[in-house]
Amino acid sequence: MIQSRKHKNKIRTTSRVADALIIAVMVFVSLLCLLPILNVLALSFSSNAAAAAGKVTFWPVEFTLSAYRYALTKPQFTRSLLISVERVALGLVINMTCTVLAAYPLSKSSQQLTGRTAYAWFFFFTMIFSGGLIPWYTVVNKTGLMDTLWAVIIPGAVPVYNVIVLLNFFRQLPKELYEAAYVDGASEMRILVSLYLPLSIPSLATLTLFVAVGHWNSWFDGLILMKSPDNYPLQTYLRNLIVVMDQSTMLSKTKAELQDLAKISDRTLRAAQIFIAALPILSVYPFVQKYFMKGIVMGSVKG
Repeated sequence: MIQSRKHKNKIRTTSRVADALIIAVMVFVSLLCLLPILNVLALSFSSNAAAAAGKVTFWPVEFTLSAYRYALTKPQFTRSLLISVERVALGLVINMTCTVLAAYPLSKSSQQLTGRTAYAWFFFFTMIFSGGLIPWYTVVNKTGLMDTLWAVIIPGAVPVYNVIVLLNFFRQLPKELYEAAYVDGASEMRILVSLYLPLSIPSLATLTLFVAVGHWNSWFDGLILMKSPDNYPLQTYLRNLIVVMDQSTMLSKTKAELQDLAKISDRTLRAAQIFIAALPILSVYPFVQKYFMKGIVMGSVKG
């Protein structure tokens, strides 16, 4: 009896030590993710002198809103922000629609879809081998999409990686559900909309976040495909503002604007822009994250 109690106490002690180690590792990883964001936020609210002297860590030094005031009062910044919002909205609808419509038939067996293997390899081949930068640019240019919003949406309308992820998720759904719906006379589109999509909410939520982040953070395609800076998405505009910023930016400034520029530096302005650009994703992520680990397929078929 005494040995049994000692054994149980030993197991409890071991379990507590393991839990403590796990908590310590999770706290450490969380700090690795959180502290850089806090540093960027503190830099964005700090003065030029404090940032240049390296005094800023995780709390603003000589608090000022000059960097935000300079960034948010520029008309081109607002225009680029609206372009990025429009790009995310249109790109999200087009990407997810194409992904679902491509993944659903490819999730069928070769008996249900003739040539299914050939179609799947066609998609997979494009993910491994791309045409290259020059052919990509030439195609966009010859199709008349240059300097339009569609230039940064249409070329990537079918994200092959997302198609593969979703079709594998569809294939894991119980076949009994499809057979029952098919016997009841439901069409393929009805089965997709009423059965597969509701059961695939976790996967769809994850892919939706990936697509939104991809469109929001993309800057290279806007730089290459937009001839006019007025059509730059937000990330392309921010990249150019940081890289091209020099003494020419001082021209045609009012006295108040020059005073603001004297209070900010490349580091504080960059930090303010990074935080502004990251804020929408940071705001949306908590509402989507709950679907990542949620398994709603389990238990859908009984017996």
